[in-house]
Amino acid sequence: MASLSLAIASAGRFHVLDLARELDSLGHAVRFHSYVPSARAQRFGLPARCCADVLPFAAPGLAWQRLLPGFMPGGATATLEAGLNLGTIARLRPCDVFICMSGIYLEAAAYARRRHGAQVWLHRGSRHILSQDEILAAVPGAERPSAAAIKRELAGYRLADRIVVQSRHVVESFARDPEIAAKVVRIPTGTDVGVFKPRPGPAPRVTLPMSLLFVGTWSLRKGCDTLAAAVRATPGVSLTHVGSLGDLAFPSDGRFRTLGRRDQSELPSAYAEADALVLPSREEGLSQVLIQALASGLPIICSDRSGGADLAHTPALAERITEVAAGDEFALAAALASLRDRLLAEPLPPLSEADRETLGWRAYGERYNRALERYARPSGGSTTSAAAWGA
Repeated sequence: MASLSLAIASAGRFHVLDLARELDSLGHAVRFHSYVPSARAQRFGLPARCCADVLPFAAPGLAWQRLLPGFMPGGATATLEAGLNLGTIARLRPCDVFICMSGIYLEAAAYARRRHGAQVWLHRGSRHILSQDEILAAVPGAERPSAAAIKRELAGYRLADRIVVQSRHVVESFARDPEIAAKVVRIPTGTDVGVFKPRPGPAPRVTLPMSLLFVGTWSLRKGCDTLAAAVRATPGVSLTHVGSLGDLAFPSDGRFRTLGRRDQSELPSAYAEADALVLPSREEGLSQVLIQALASGLPIICSDRSGGADLAHTPALAERITEVAAGDEFALAAALASLRDRLLAEPLPPLSEADRETLGWRAYGERYNRALERYARPSGGSTTSAAAWGA
């Protein structure tokens, strides 16, 4: 395949900075547009030639969000999005494919198509926005997407040539609109397997209480109400939370503890101290913490709306993944008890390096490159349909 000119637009780092680095290493001409300063992006391995810093344009929205977080949050979001789009348009060079985050980039994506004939590849992290809203609307007190966010998402779906998602349950959520669903491409992401790796030495035998780990915002969206109920119903387990507190009170009894927000660099030690990771999200495309936990050698228990099954790249990984129905505290409690008994009987065998490499950024870049080979064209322009593609 000929080298492509790729413009990649994000807000912060997300997974697309790592994607930019990997696609550059595969020979494509990549420009990464983000408010991440060039010096910081280079610390993640992205060459300086790939960096298009739009921080000056995004600064007003970022300042609003950080200095006045409770004041007109919708206005802060709109200001940030406007700055990101304006800055990207100002820094944009001719490109064959414009890769961007859904909901954030709309004006810049339209400009890339109009000015340069670029295909638009939209990255959607969660389910179809209407499916996401329906799920959260059924949970009293859960935070829902705003009307403005829904409007921008739907406009992006119409504009895009490809909608890149990470899991099968997200692909299924787009079936409500066959014309839009024809654009969906499934590409599970990766993580840094050099940072997230098993603790050295033989796996220790689990002792009671089995140590469960939950990483993320303690919230209804993440299914933490069902998680708390399941832990209480399962003898011989305890839970540690790493992350912020959201729209749900944290349990006060002794089987639960929260460490609060931690820097990414502190997560490997949290995985090393746990016996398993639990993530019962009500809707989430594919959580990065699931990949990190598997790369660290942990088994995971997750909902069928978290993307865990899409990480079963090898039989050894599949053995470490247990899925339960989202919102079902009884199924979750049964899965916790089953894993407890399994680990008490015998430690899990170690993952091979080949297994772990399928979870890495390089493997993600190669999966993405295969999608580009299948769908993208050096001449740019738009196409009208594609089947959902799996790695």
